[in-house]
Formats: sequence, C-alpha cells, structure tokens
Amino acid sequence: MSPAPFWRSRQIANRLAQAGIWLAVALLATGCADTGYLLDSATGHLKILQAARPVDDWLAEDSTPLALKQRLLLAQDIRRFAVSKLQLPDNASYHRYAQLPRRAAVWNVAAAPAYSLTLKTWCFPVAGCVGYRGYFDELEAKREAEALRAQGLEASVYGVPAYSTLGWLNWLGGDPLLSTFIQYPQGELARMIFHELAHQVVYVKDDTAFNESFATAVERLGSTAWLASQANPSVQAEYAGFDARRRAFRALTAKTRQQLQAIYALGDDAPPDAGARETRKRAAYAEFRLAYAQLRQGWGGLGPYDAWVANANNAAFGALAAYDDWVAAFEALFNRQPGDWRAFHAAVRQLAELPRAERTQRLQQLLAEKPSLP
Repeated sequence: MSPAPFWRSRQIANRLAQAGIWLAVALLATGCADTGYLLDSATGHLKILQAARPVDDWLAEDSTPLALKQRLLLAQDIRRFAVSKLQLPDNASYHRYAQLPRRAAVWNVAAAPAYSLTLKTWCFPVAGCVGYRGYFDELEAKREAEALRAQGLEASVYGVPAYSTLGWLNWLGGDPLLSTFIQYPQGELARMIFHELAHQVVYVKDDTAFNESFATAVERLGSTAWLASQANPSVQAEYAGFDARRRAFRALTAKTRQQLQAIYALGDDAPPDAGARETRKRAAYAEFRLAYAQLRQGWGGLGPYDAWVANANNAAFGALAAYDDWVAAFEALFNRQPGDWRAFHAAVRQLAELPRAERTQRLQQLLAEKPSLP
C-alpha cells in the first residue's frame, strides 16, 4: 500500500471514531427514551461510511469491474452537472462509493390508521418529526411493522436505495454513492443524485411533504435538463418510456388517494350507508388494482409497480403522498424564472422560513398557477 492511501485511510478512520463519539453524545443529549434505536441508526450509517472509498480509488483498481467504472464516471459527470447547471451544493457528497451487501440502503416503516391516510410520526434529532422510521436491518423493520399492526394500524415496509444526511456529515466524506442505485438507468441515476442533493439545499423540520416535494421537483426539472443536453437519443427514449409509466402510475395513485380521503371523511354515520366505510374502502382498493392491471397490459406486460400494488394500504398511500403533494407548486415557482436555478433555490429558502400555515397558503397559491403533474 502506498503512503498516500495509508494516511488517507488512517485519517478517515480517525474521523469515523470522532463521529461515533460525537453522535453518541448528541443522542444522549436529546434525552430520548429511544436512545437504543438512535444508536443503532448511527452505527448503521457509520458502517456505510466505513465501506465508502473515493471514486478515484475504485477507478484506479484493476479489480473494479468495467461496468462499475463506467457508472462511477457517469455519476461524476452528473455530479458536476448538478453543481454547474442546477446550482446544487458543491461539497464532499457523491465523490465516494460503497458496495453494500444488501438491496436497499435502509428500510422505512410507515403506519396509518384503518380509515385515514395521515401517517404516524416519529421525532428525531436534527430531522424533526417525519412520517416514517428507518432501519438498516430489514428484519428489524418488519418486526416494527408487526408491532404497529398489533396496535391496529396499517403498516408498510419499503426499501430505500439512498438517503440524505442533509449535509451535516460532509466533514466525514458526505453521502456516498451506493451499490443500491449505481446501476440505475442514466436518467434515474441523475434523478436520484439530484433529489438527495436537493435535501442539502433546503430542509424544514417537521414538514416532510415540503421537503420531499421540493426534492422531487428538483429531480424532475434537473433530469429533464440533463437528458436534453447530455444524453443520446437511445437514453432519452428509454427514459421517456420509463417516465411515462411512472406518470401514469402516479396519476392513478393520486386519483385513488382522493377517493380514499373522501370515503374516510364521511365517517360511519354519514347517510345513506351508515357503517359502510369498510365496504367503500375495499371497493376503492379493488378498483385501484383493476385499473393498474389495465395499465400494465398497455405496458406490454411490464410490471414495475407490482409489489407496491400487491401490498398497497393506507400507510403506503400516505407515504407516497409526501413525494407528490407540492411538486406542481415548486414547478410553478421555477417557471416564474425558468432556468434560473439560483433564484429558484433562493425563493424556496424564503418559503421555508415562513410559518407553516403561511407557507402552506403560498404553496396552494402556486398550485393554482400550474395543473398538477403526476
């Protein structure tokens, strides 16, 4: 081993040790009764950081598969585009890569009542209160879901290929590229990187819908710009087909979500069918699955959302809503000064500083400027 990699590895090891101490102190300082869970989460993230190495090291090694080298080079091109064109943060994130021995970075658990799409929330240091709880161990996530079902809630467990540390750990090398998403098609890889970097631009505690909708708007607008200027026609065509299927599915889920919300708003005492909420709910879910089957036929038998549909429940619909609710509002805000990403980010920061009620009112006004895009 040459001196440079040795000292770099030692420096990173020292930083990780410091991070472990720092995180432990931070968690204990919260006084949270669930310190054990938080410590497990910190340990899980530190293991990912330990597995991550600079992209240049992976590229220099003969043992790195050629296909992986090509994806890492592409990711670096996307990273540079994010900074130069989208005005996303230029920092340590996504200049390192980690090969994980699992199919997801984390598994999130979401839960909702039987007759509501309002998610149960969990509160954490820094991130605030969110409608999910993440686990680095899939079995632990499934155990949590079972415990929530025992309380009468509907629960959903879903794998997440990437997550953001909101820029707080850039001093440790930032968020790394991961094996869980590095092989995504080009347009999807760009979307993933743009989305996670957007969380480092603006993040509002206790407002998941604002945060995720903003990041989703950035990934949509950014990937469109990337594909138009950087991708060849075959990549553009591949992405167009994938995106058309996604938009059709999002339109279907949005329609079903509205139906379910209307059913749940009636209550059991609403005439003329008092006590029939469960019947209406089951009919709505059956209609949703039938409509999806029809979409699937039009896709030539492709079923990218089969697993989601098979396990769809109130928790799954509630979790999906956070990524959709305000996307069109942010797109409308961007279109006020199209192409000016710096001005767009500044305008979003101004929204983030408003009291929640006023922020929501402004977003509703923006929605009126542009029809919602699924």
